[in-house]
This record gives sequence, structure tokens and C-alpha cells, in this order.
Amino acid sequence: MSEPSGTSGRPPVVTPTRVIAGVCLVIPFVAMLWVGSYAKLTPEFIGIPFFYWYQMLWVFLSSGLTYAAYVMVRREERARKEGAK
Repeated sequence: MSEPSGTSGRPPVVTPTRVIAGVCLVIPFVAMLWVGSYAKLTPEFIGIPFFYWYQMLWVFLSSGLTYAAYVMVRREERARKEGAK
């Protein structure tokens, strides 16, 4: 069977950058699965109960953390390719 493009048969390398990127991706899951931390009505923000605006805030935070993880991994891959030449 053929290998996907970009792989050379080596196992993936775990680096500090990839660990940090993984943590950036896990943080939103932990924040949303810990319902007890935000299952309340107060404080309100412009009349919206905490339960709702907290979740909407995490939509934006999650996209920022996902983008940060993407940028970190892409920089590392680019640096690895430059070093291999």
C-alpha cells in the first residue's frame, strides 16, 4: 500500500512545540466539559446570562487557540524541511 504524501516511513516526532499545540487544542474541550464551572446565571453581560455568553466567548477563544496551534506546527514543519536540505 502506498504511503500518504509527506511521510517518509518514520514515526511522528514529539517535540515541545507539538505538545504546546496539543495543549492549545485540549484547553477548549476541558473548559466546555467542566459544566459546573459555568452552569450559573450571574454575572450577566448586556442582559445575557453567564451560561450563554461564557460558551460564546469560548467559540472565539477556541478559534484563536486552534489557529495558534496551526501556526506553531506549520513553522516547525517548515524549519524541519529547511534543516533537511
